[in-house]
Amino acid sequence: MNIKSNIKLEYKDSECSRIVYKSLEVDNEGFVESNLDENIINFKIESNKLGSFLATADDLIASEILAETIIKNTER
Repeated sequence: MNIKSNIKLEYKDSECSRIVYKSLEVDNEGFVESNLDENIINFKIESNKLGSFLATADDLIASEILAETIIKNTER
């Protein structure tokens, strides 16, 4: 079984998307393909095992939420 997903995240500006992209880039290497286009980050996840796919997706989303929370808290 080959499981694929594309996740598209859109930010208010290109600076926020760049910060999140750079923050997640190191952790995603080898597991998630990503590209940055202005204020949008596109993530591509692919796996042959459902458990691995779900773990990767969960890690990606949790890391993105953390990065977004940090950006929001530093803007105050």
